[in-house]
Amino acid sequence: MIINLKKVNENAVIPTRGSDFAAGYDLYACIDEDIVVKAGETVKIPTGIAVEIPEGYAGLVYARSGLATKKGLAPANKVGVVDADYRGEILVFLHNHSNNDAIIEVKERIAQLVVTPFLSVEFNEVSELSETVRGEGGFGSTGRK
Repeated sequence: MIINLKKVNENAVIPTRGSDFAAGYDLYACIDEDIVVKAGETVKIPTGIAVEIPEGYAGLVYARSGLATKKGLAPANKVGVVDADYRGEILVFLHNHSNNDAIIEVKERIAQLVVTPFLSVEFNEVSELSETVRGEGGFGSTGRK
């Protein structure tokens, strides 16, 4: 599959994969200078790119495990969604979950984009749902004996 990509900033880095079998494509910080993210703070980081996600697919923006574990930085909304009809720049709002300030460097890998198909559904309102063994049990209920 080929996805059209537009650089909205000439300094942008085209997303890359860390290995041949990686599901995610690394997104890079398109910033002019390093940014300090204070403990507990959220900052908007531009990527300098816009993409054309095909119809029936979505681009999901996930944390990079290294950035999250080493610096405590992860997307503030946990998973960002790039819809097929969105044509603006991909922005990543990174939140510092740690107790220490962290630095985002110019062209640092800040998140990963996974392009995935999704189902388009219609909701049918009913008065009752079908019964299951689990029923309404949630939040760890399946581990109980």
